[in-house]
Amino acid sequence: MKMRRVSIRLPESLMREMDRLVRNGVFQSKSHIVRVAVRELLRKELMDEELLIEG
Repeated sequence: MKMRRVSIRLPESLMREMDRLVRNGVFQSKSHIVRVAVRELLRKELMDEELLIEG
């Protein structure tokens, strides 16, 4: 899968928590965390949208 680079700004507190998750081996990298979070958000939003259309 081809990936594109995106720049974002996050509060320092979120960065510390992301670093902790990577350090503890929960995720491979901060990029991995962001990809998972975006994928889950899109899945939820698209599901909600489908429910509204069907509803």
